[in-house]
Amino acid sequence: MCLAVPGRVLTRSGDEATVDLQGNRLRISTVLTPEVSPGDWVLIHAGFAISQLDEREALETWDYLRLALGDDVTAAAGQEPPAGAPET
Repeated sequence: MCLAVPGRVLTRSGDEATVDLQGNRLRISTVLTPEVSPGDWVLIHAGFAISQLDEREALETWDYLRLALGDDVTAAAGQEPPAGAPET
């Protein structure tokens, strides 16, 4: 199963950003979303920001994930970066 999760961009440097995933921090690639900046919400898949979304959509997605996966979804979001993702 493939899953993309929303995260809020905290910092940005070149083609990389640090994002917040409901309390977990992850370094990702922004090569597919060069227009994002700190404060923006992005949809993250396989270590890449694949699209930008608004805060309402992002928080609604987290609500759906919690319903589907339970409270452990936020802990799982910050574990083990996917293969090919930039190192944190």
